[in-house]
Amino acid sequence: MIRDPFHYSEAVLIIPPALIPCLEFFDGRRSELDLREFLVRLTGDLEVGELERHLAESLSGAGFLEDEKFAARREEAHRRFAEAPVREAIHAGGGYPADAGVLGETLRGYLSGGAPAADGRVMAIAAPHVSPFGGVEAYRAAYSALSREDAGRIFVVLGTSHYGAPDRIGLTRKPFRTPFGQTQPETAIVERLARELGDSAEMEDYCHAVEHSIEFQVIFLQHLFGPSIRVIPVLCGAFSSVYRGGFPEDAEAVKRIFGALGELAAREGERLLWVLGVDMAHIGRRYGDAVQARAGRGEMERVEQRDRDRIARIEAGDARGFWERVRENQDDLKWCGSAPIYTFLKAAPGARGTLLRYQQWNIDEHSVVSFAGMSFSQTK
Repeated sequence: MIRDPFHYSEAVLIIPPALIPCLEFFDGRRSELDLREFLVRLTGDLEVGELERHLAESLSGAGFLEDEKFAARREEAHRRFAEAPVREAIHAGGGYPADAGVLGETLRGYLSGGAPAADGRVMAIAAPHVSPFGGVEAYRAAYSALSREDAGRIFVVLGTSHYGAPDRIGLTRKPFRTPFGQTQPETAIVERLARELGDSAEMEDYCHAVEHSIEFQVIFLQHLFGPSIRVIPVLCGAFSSVYRGGFPEDAEAVKRIFGALGELAAREGERLLWVLGVDMAHIGRRYGDAVQARAGRGEMERVEQRDRDRIARIEAGDARGFWERVRENQDDLKWCGSAPIYTFLKAAPGARGTLLRYQQWNIDEHSVVSFAGMSFSQTK
């Protein structure tokens, strides 16, 4: 089954198992003759021209070949998003209920029984970006750390960019519209960031149109503080230093990001509340591992130990120590939240964290995601 996470195409194609090896021939290197030869061997029939045409036309027509049709779909999707006045709630009805009343009742249930906020104002929280029903305990721990007094603050939401360019951030001026209503954009701050960052940032990044890591945080914040919260949404692309060694800021583009966000943190101070939408380890067959992962058992017990070691570095505000652990074995734990976490630690070096809840969840029978709820305060 083939689908497009970018939503350039809304089609879903089901490929018969016998034809799946044919997809390898659409790699830009092999020819139609190579595909035809394979189909002849597969079917035992020399007359495979119609099958060949049907396969190519089906893939192209649905938007799954990198050709002129796909380029037109992509250009049109990017144009529509850039011109749209708001960022629509693409995951409503999937990751969470699309009806405002049902959504409010659902989130009240998720957050019920959370520990009251600790004394003192938090400067940040870290929550999962896994589907809320899968990460209830960690979401509850993170959002219970907030208090009514936080309602008037500006929420800087650092989310994982699952599809964006590495060593870049994605910005948008658009308000987010969810079943609860519409957020307020902090346009002046976003514009200033864009000017300071230049090509370190993608302005009106199309990835915002499809990404869930910020959208899920927005609905929790709106549930707590009302629909018209003030939000600065920032998508953090992965850091290539995981694979090339060194530290993210060794790249000039990343160094500019940390500098601009650090200046924002210093300038705005307690007006800001940072929200990190981050998951941690991804282990199991879904993620390319030859292991049947079960939450809290076997291999996942060892993963928890390593997760907690990284979390301890986050709590201590030790950005360097955290990254040294992430880049071990080119991050074989596959922490998709490492870029937002490291970005926050570099932008707010005085932050000290507290682990509130660690959790693992079987996203399918053989694969596990880990995540945590955390709060952060500012050292004096």
